[in-house]
Amino acid sequence: MRLVSFHTNDGPAAAVLLGDELVPASALDAPATSVRGLLTALDTEGLRELGKRAEQADERIPLAEVSLRAPVGDPQKIICLGLNYRDHAEETGQDIPTAPMWFAKFANSLIGSGQDIVLPAAHADYVDYEAELALVIGRSASNVAAEDALGYIAGAMPFNDVSARDLQLQNPLWTSGKAIDTFAPCGPALVTLDEIDDLRALGLRTRINGELLQQGTTANLVFGPAEVVAWLSRTMTLLPGDIIATGTPAGVGAAQGRFLHDGDIVEVEVDGLGTVRNTVRAG
Repeated sequence: MRLVSFHTNDGPAAAVLLGDELVPASALDAPATSVRGLLTALDTEGLRELGKRAEQADERIPLAEVSLRAPVGDPQKIICLGLNYRDHAEETGQDIPTAPMWFAKFANSLIGSGQDIVLPAAHADYVDYEAELALVIGRSASNVAAEDALGYIAGAMPFNDVSARDLQLQNPLWTSGKAIDTFAPCGPALVTLDEIDDLRALGLRTRINGELLQQGTTANLVFGPAEVVAWLSRTMTLLPGDIIATGTPAGVGAAQGRFLHDGDIVEVEVDGLGTVRNTVRAG
């Protein structure tokens, strides 16, 4: 199943995406009207039943008539992994981590496919892209074992860890260059785990104005999804709707001297999960 959030006059609302149509959660007698609310209220079987009801529903809205938002727009946590691909660590001249390295983004950074990435006016010259696979937690996870960790993941989605490199490198904690408004495009949909064959066998890539600039595979993750969820859950309780961006492969703009500019169209694609597409605008 694919869960999306779309704009309404009352704020973002959850829906089930079926091809080029969506069925609002409000039409399905659902226990919540946000994706995070659905993940909190429903277990795996409940989500599957919701998807079946959506397939039978008469109320449908053409996807072309709505504006998408980040699938989960109100997570408690957005955790991003750094240097989690060997080739990316090598292209930056840094050591491969011996434990997961992470930093935070916040909900102000989240945007959906079709929304604009806005360059910060004072720091517009070194803004970079990073194609990533993002995990979304489906149930509360604390001190889980790696062999059980996949059972706590609701699904996954494409994620672009947009980064202002000058600000990032001013601060060894990185967050100042990462947690900027509009710097976490994701979606278009949260794809539930039952539709994904193997989280460690997904190609991911970035195109700018149609040109392929970054390409990799989750097979090359240093720490895979199960390891990351287990490791993080040892120090913090992960909650439904929490987002974990698992890192980016080689090919980022900083390594090529190719940064984002006003008018660029950036597409981050993950095999089987879709493409988050955003236009870059000057601040």
